[in-house]
Amino acid sequence: MAAKILQGEISALIHFPAPPEVQANSVLTEPLIRAALLNDLPIALNPASATGLLQGIKRSRRGYLIFNPISGQGDPDIELAEIRRYLEPQFMLQIWKTQPGLDPAEQAEDLIKEINAFDGEDGGDSIIIASGGDGTVGAVASAIQGSDIPLGIIPRGTANAFSVALGIPTGLKAACTNLLLGNLRQVDVAICNNKPMILLAGLGFEAGMVDKANRKLKNILGPMAYIFSGARQIVDQKPFQATLQIDGKDYRVDASAITIANAAPATSVMAQGFGKVIPDDGLLDIIVASPKDTISGLSVLSSLAWSAVMSSNSNNNDLACFRADQIKIELNESQKLVIDGEILDAQHVMVTVNSRALQVVAPIPLKS
Repeated sequence: MAAKILQGEISALIHFPAPPEVQANSVLTEPLIRAALLNDLPIALNPASATGLLQGIKRSRRGYLIFNPISGQGDPDIELAEIRRYLEPQFMLQIWKTQPGLDPAEQAEDLIKEINAFDGEDGGDSIIIASGGDGTVGAVASAIQGSDIPLGIIPRGTANAFSVALGIPTGLKAACTNLLLGNLRQVDVAICNNKPMILLAGLGFEAGMVDKANRKLKNILGPMAYIFSGARQIVDQKPFQATLQIDGKDYRVDASAITIANAAPATSVMAQGFGKVIPDDGLLDIIVASPKDTISGLSVLSSLAWSAVMSSNSNNNDLACFRADQIKIELNESQKLVIDGEILDAQHVMVTVNSRALQVVAPIPLKS
């Protein structure tokens, strides 16, 4: 059996250890486990993990991989070969590479048509897998949302914020193992100015920070690019006037930052007014920062970072925090708006939520 595992003839190892009084066969099973570990084979050692493993294999017969070769800082050929090695024993894998000038959402839409023609409207056992950064994942998610086709994610970007927010591992092997286990989680998708949004939108500080963290800077510094650009933006940020309409009430503010989050990891500091953004509660986290000067701005950032660490509400006097299923913002003049990493100009912002519109293959969330 160990030889068959090493030769790639076995798809998974399910082994329930015997009670101590009947463990005479452990000498026989230990080589199997070692062989499975050497061959990166999924292993289940209890009934719960075995059920998840078998359900993952059953659900994930056909995998359609949208692979962005320019994401991240690794060698795309080596990374794609690793992904194929992990997944192809259990997926009938089709690979579509992203191309310059072609929106990954369009590729996903073509795949949805192909899947529906093959499996019917429910998607059957098919899954669309996005491998790249948050831009690639967001584009594919925008096409899939509202369908019965699950989204798998193999994160290979700079921040991988959506993956981190859902607890999806960022290493290739662990991310592939998550796909094999096949646990499905339904999460919200927001709509910001008619654009699907899985993470967050930001005016002021967030938009300026993302705008300054260009591709060249990210290639050089990786995730540190956002810290570097954020430090520059603290100095450059100017306040702006806005009117927010939330739950039928109007709020007029002089703000340096307005962040509207659907999902966000702890590292998305400007979204952490409540200490944790819940991606499946049908609500937006709305954080308005109105510091008086640079020192106050640093205090706001420190308070939000501490809220993220402690998973507790921020009590900074320069912050106003709301949760609502929609928000409308009118600005006195046009400002840069970032929507899931895409920068544009806007004077009017409208955000709503489609509750649990997206199925994602993700670990079962831990109860806080």
